[in-house]
Amino acid sequence: MRKVILQVAVTLDGFIEGPKGEYDWCFTDQDYGMKDFMKRIDALFLGRKTFEMMGGKAFGKKKHYIFSNTLKKASGGMEIIKGDIGEQVRKIKKSEGKDIWLFGGASLTTSLMNEGLVDELALAVHPVLLGSGKLLFQGIRGRVKTKLIDAQTYSSGLVMLTYRVL
Repeated sequence: MRKVILQVAVTLDGFIEGPKGEYDWCFTDQDYGMKDFMKRIDALFLGRKTFEMMGGKAFGKKKHYIFSNTLKKASGGMEIIKGDIGEQVRKIKKSEGKDIWLFGGASLTTSLMNEGLVDELALAVHPVLLGSGKLLFQGIRGRVKTKLIDAQTYSSGLVMLTYRVL
């Protein structure tokens, strides 16, 4: 069965974007394991806001699933998911293919976490404190147990922590 992997940049104080929606704190000076990660996946899950933030453009030749009850259409290689997302994600996870990158955003992450549909958390922890902004995990119902399966440190101070969701 395919895994849904939340891979995201996060600050030490748990923010995924600054108070004005900024991402200027994210390191781009090296690969940070992205080439290997991209080989693991063949699809992305995106919320509508994240999709619109990307200008509606595709991230490579991967299949894109956009979760929205308001979008009417998407371009080639993209599919809009409406309604009961839990049922549809379970069906996608059972289909043939590689793992799936839960690319964003926060609302979609919360929904999939609460449905128990996220299998791994790959957190690129940046050595910065923002003090405010959008938190990665908001509205999670109950405790979510995890097990650390990998930790990579980089010369920049970034630490990539990968957890299996139990």
